Amino acid sequence: MQLSNYLFFTTTCEQALAFYAACGLGQVTELLRYGTDGMPVPNEAIRGKVMHARFEGPGVLFFASDNDDAEPMRGSAHMLALRDKDHTTQLFALLSEAGEVTTPLGVQVWGDYYGKLTDRFGVQWMLNCSME
Repeated sequence: MQLSNYLFFTTTCEQALAFYAACGLGQVTELLRYGTDGMPVPNEAIRGKVMHARFEGPGVLFFASDNDDAEPMRGSAHMLALRDKDHTTQLFALLSEAGEVTTPLGVQVWGDYYGKLTDRFGVQWMLNCSME
């Protein structure tokens, strides 16, 4: 058994996945589009958009798609556990570009280097770097 997140976007899934790849998190390893290869089209406005995508990188696996009835993302965050402070700082800066930092990176009361943000696509990220 493995738990993975499934992100729902309305029309920006492909752009979000390209952004995450540019941040160095991994790459799209599977992509199906509405209206191609026999995939259904719930309405014409979503034709050609992402019906299902798999995104993978070292220690990263999640799925995503465009859905015209997607609700805004809230109440969940991707938690990235890292071991290198410089890499954490770099990744945090990349993910927060044009987004909103909700907890600035810093050493927290539990002793780890941690920060939280919502990226430009509305996805929340928590980056925690163990200082041990």
